[in-house]
Amino acid sequence: MSETIRTKFLIIGSGPAGYTAAIYAARANLQPILLQGAQPGGQLSITSDVENYPGFSSVIQGPWLMGEMENQAVHAGAVIHHDTIVSLDLSARPFVAVGEDAIYVADAIAICTGARARWLGLDSETYFRGSGVSACATCDGFFFKNRDVAVIGGGNTATEEAIYLARLAKSVTLIHRGDRLRAEKVLQQKLFDNPKISVVWNHVVEEVVGNPEPRAVTGLRLRNPKTQAEQQVSADGVFIAIGHDPATDPFRGQVECDPDGYIVTRPGSTVTNIPGVFAAGDVVDRTYRQAITAAGMGCMAALEAERFLTAAGH
Repeated sequence: MSETIRTKFLIIGSGPAGYTAAIYAARANLQPILLQGAQPGGQLSITSDVENYPGFSSVIQGPWLMGEMENQAVHAGAVIHHDTIVSLDLSARPFVAVGEDAIYVADAIAICTGARARWLGLDSETYFRGSGVSACATCDGFFFKNRDVAVIGGGNTATEEAIYLARLAKSVTLIHRGDRLRAEKVLQQKLFDNPKISVVWNHVVEEVVGNPEPRAVTGLRLRNPKTQAEQQVSADGVFIAIGHDPATDPFRGQVECDPDGYIVTRPGSTVTNIPGVFAAGDVVDRTYRQAITAAGMGCMAALEAERFLTAAGH
């Protein structure tokens, strides 16, 4: 029979939002428990170079940064469990979260499970991920300053990424499987008006091409699904921009989510529609998706949880 563990404050997720919530909650003497989930450190655990996190003048490694956040949370007094939530009951307080290893009973919960970028599913894409293939232009665009890059996609995300990268890169090639963009008309016009951006229509990516040592992208092999004709596109960097999926499956039907699955919070807050349940980071944020904004929201969640628990007499 699974062990039952009682806590004032349970944090689900271990990216920047979760670890920051744990640091602030521990300092507030809430004795929080953090569940790391299947991927401790979140998306940053698979991000090599991080150059835009405040406080570091040189490039740092994503896994190292997450390790330091975890160490700080433990040092402050948080308890870390390498466990993954299987089911959750938020119908009444205290809330009950069933993990693979234990059952957790909590007076307040912070959901910090993040979001996952959608990938094309190519072996070559996986091989070059972090060595020229990225899913975040604002994170990695700087590394391709004055170089040729390609963006894959045709919606708002891809169009915005292409426009952003055009400020840094020598050229941007947008590759779309259809013959028209799905992005908002205003964004489309900005993209078409930019002389540094070109579009390859009606093509899908067959392979990311590059060198094995040192590992680096040199281009893409494309295929037209209608004619089966192939062509090569040169690129030093490839940005996959086909959307993100918030990790909210265990919470849907209980916590209010928007049509895309992102948790809805009160404006300027991490408060959800359920008193005592808070949400922070990429599980909420479809706009910025940065480590620093996730960390800021994690701080907010801990502070709001502390106020909630104090008012409830815990």
